Amino acid sequence: MNPFKFISATDSNAAIAAHHQNSRAAFLAGGTNLMDLMKEHVALPEAVIDLGRIGLKEIKETAKVVSLGALASNTFTANHSLVRKYFPLLSKAILAGASAQIRNMATNGGNLLQRTRCSYFYDISMPCNKRKPGSGCAAMEGFNRMHAIFGWSDHCVAVYPSDMAIALSAMDARIKVSSDGSQREIEMKDFHLLPGTHPEKDNSLSSGELITSIELPKNSFGKHWAYVKVRDRNSYAFALVSVAVGLQINNNIIESAKIAMGGVAHKPWRALKAEAFLKGKSATTANFIKAAAMEMAAAKPLSHNQFKIEMSKKTLVSAMEVALKG
Repeated sequence: MNPFKFISATDSNAAIAAHHQNSRAAFLAGGTNLMDLMKEHVALPEAVIDLGRIGLKEIKETAKVVSLGALASNTFTANHSLVRKYFPLLSKAILAGASAQIRNMATNGGNLLQRTRCSYFYDISMPCNKRKPGSGCAAMEGFNRMHAIFGWSDHCVAVYPSDMAIALSAMDARIKVSSDGSQREIEMKDFHLLPGTHPEKDNSLSSGELITSIELPKNSFGKHWAYVKVRDRNSYAFALVSVAVGLQINNNIIESAKIAMGGVAHKPWRALKAEAFLKGKSATTANFIKAAAMEMAAAKPLSHNQFKIEMSKKTLVSAMEVALKG
């Protein structure tokens, strides 16, 4: 690990000011991703700005939304009474990720900001456009079993690893951020980016912007939700494919469907084709199969992940059937 300056911020304004003074500084929340990258010499910040004393840990309710503090831990969030009451889908998704020890440390904001990555990103002896723009993508011709089937480019084929963010995508979350005394909200669909020609940029934050909360509109899913994660082993493993589903159903007619997928793209992948097909349709397995096939028709597999197409179809159908049963 390279030497760095450690700054303990007393509030969010001080943290933002410290970052503006050094654009090569990094915010430190739980550190579960940043510290790994620093140990492997992948991330080399000149300064680390500790956010541990600035608050932003509250989870609170208003008439229309539940606000999740950016520095609340994943464990605290998953088990909070408001989250369990209104968003059991989010609770299940969080508890499907990593391990209990990591969830105890990881924060909500940090979860959103973890790097989209693959094994080649960690290996500094290999070319990686995310780590060093213009160097190439080793995964394109390498072992790409875990990699993307949607939205990838010749510059990067890595997939975004968060479980929490897949549920947030299906719930139309908004990310509140601060910088220089101003605030703005970013829709979840616009927060993470596809690789394009700049895979080194994972999200739409500007330099020095700090996530302060995640705003969740109260939804109409009721009991019709599901989170299904398929992985190589039952714990501490990223998804090969995951699906978050929320259905609004009236007299067995799907009034609206919210579906997001993980393990398939550089960002949470919203299954918009499947959602559009299901609206107004009967909630039947036959329609679920049609919706899944329609969504997966545009998938572009790599040399080692063709299997993800059929796996995704089956996972989509399974998640919708679980949501239907409630």
